[in-house]
Amino acid sequence: MDQESLAGFKQRHREMWASFAPTATFTTPVAGHLVHFAGVRAGDAVLDVGCGTGVVAITAARAGARAAGLDLTPELLEHARANQAIAGCEVDWTEGDAEALPYPDSTFDVVLSQFGHIFAPRPDVALAEMRRVLKPGGRIAFASWPPEHFVGRFFAMVARYSPPPPEGAAPPPLWGVVPVVTERLSHAFHPPFFDRGVMKIPALSLNHFWETMAASVGPLQKLIERLANEPAQVDAIRQEFIDLASPYYAENVVHQGYLLTRAHAR
Repeated sequence: MDQESLAGFKQRHREMWASFAPTATFTTPVAGHLVHFAGVRAGDAVLDVGCGTGVVAITAARAGARAAGLDLTPELLEHARANQAIAGCEVDWTEGDAEALPYPDSTFDVVLSQFGHIFAPRPDVALAEMRRVLKPGGRIAFASWPPEHFVGRFFAMVARYSPPPPEGAAPPPLWGVVPVVTERLSHAFHPPFFDRGVMKIPALSLNHFWETMAASVGPLQKLIERLANEPAQVDAIRQEFIDLASPYYAENVVHQGYLLTRAHAR
């Protein structure tokens, strides 16, 4: 992947996720699960990579950690700062790139990421950076979307209608495949532990769910913008989305399965 393509890819992602804050609210329970799963303790130095609106970093700070959060998208960091003020805790926020973390070596006891680092186009680079900033014996823990569940299948659907990513960019749902994750971690971490959970999004109907996703989930939002002059195509995508979501929808809730991974640095 050449540098120009890489820079363009990251700029598109920086812009793509600017409207994500309303949907990020639903990830709050997952943040609690992740911080507990990671074993965050009072006094730990914790970094949240791809922090978005700050739900993980703030959860860690409320547990007594010395927390920092990093994200590419400045609009999301504005929401993170507002959330921090309401929560009444301290977090050090930085606009930055998961593939070039602006922290010294061996800074953090724990590095976390909730559906954030998975969008870095080069997993080996992002993982090496997370390992670099960990203290000896520190641990990494993250939440990711398996390709066989709703969100992974949703990303695959959107990708079929979208321009291809730069050659060499890894699909985000591969971070939800246990053998792939195990292999990626094997070079710098001890064998990982896994857990699973379900994120629940309330929706009065699948049409309501479509409207929520279309307004705040960047890849779908950008797809609809590109097809603004093709309403029949948008309608077809909407129907495909509803058909995809239907098996996961029950009792006014869309159930989205996720994977948790934890590993200690070698």
